[in-house]
Amino acid sequence: MTWYHESVFYHIYPLGLSGAEKKNPYKEPVHRLNEMKPWIDHISCLGFNALYIGPLFESVGHGYETTDYRKLDTRLGTNEDLKEFVRYCHEKGVRVVLDAVFNHTGRDFFAFRDIKNNREHSQYLNWYCNVNFYGNNEYNDGFSYDNWGGYNLLAKLNLKNPDVVNYHLDTVRFWVNEFDIDGLRLDTADVLDFDFMRSLRALADTVKEDFWLMGEVIHGEYSRWVNDSMLHSVTNYALHKALYSGHNDHNYFEIAHTVRRMNDMGMRNELYSFVDNHDTERIINKLSSPAYYLPVHVLLYT
Repeated sequence: MTWYHESVFYHIYPLGLSGAEKKNPYKEPVHRLNEMKPWIDHISCLGFNALYIGPLFESVGHGYETTDYRKLDTRLGTNEDLKEFVRYCHEKGVRVVLDAVFNHTGRDFFAFRDIKNNREHSQYLNWYCNVNFYGNNEYNDGFSYDNWGGYNLLAKLNLKNPDVVNYHLDTVRFWVNEFDIDGLRLDTADVLDFDFMRSLRALADTVKEDFWLMGEVIHGEYSRWVNDSMLHSVTNYALHKALYSGHNDHNYFEIAHTVRRMNDMGMRNELYSFVDNHDTERIINKLSSPAYYLPVHVLLYT
């Protein structure tokens, strides 16, 4: 059994925890990541042995509009800080999994800036989906493009383009070689290209022993993503919903049915289960009674 089958994860959203500015001023690095080492001592004492942290790399604001995949966000520090942070986690027996935002970039990413500057003559036109110079957007770029979630600050990359795929694969190699990370949480994995994820898995199988790929998937048959050719795990939103609504409605059959269904799909130990995260309301606010808080967590860890 590999390390990730036996891990209890702690989740940190570093820009929020550190009190960083909501908009990146792009100034000299502020070494906030170094201030999180006491949290590693704390979670290690509590029995957590893995950390999911991110997003970490240079971005415009909340972290998911990446502008440089190979540079720690200056609001958090420098690449040397991240290297030391991962080393410290490993020293404490804590594996480190980073947030990987491969579906889209921010508008300050070099390839997107080149399109803005060189328009039809940009060598990066095919790095993004459906760039259309007959359209426009709220930024008055004089062109339109596909985005994620209706937000033009998140420009959708063309993961069918081999140059984009190779750029991302080289980035993963850089993260492993430079920082010695142990895995990735793939943002918006439910809309990532399947061939791209297969390429990621082929790299994961060789880049580091037991390198782990976990995808953010909200709905669907999880076995479409979790299999020997793609991801090792996905987020277990089905159980997340069952745990709170089963308690609120006193419908414990919903919890049992959800667990049984996951087992029937062969997902007994593969899924990343949780009661809340940075994309959901806190579990205490979803429960109709505070008395359910303890049993929800008991069931999560059972």
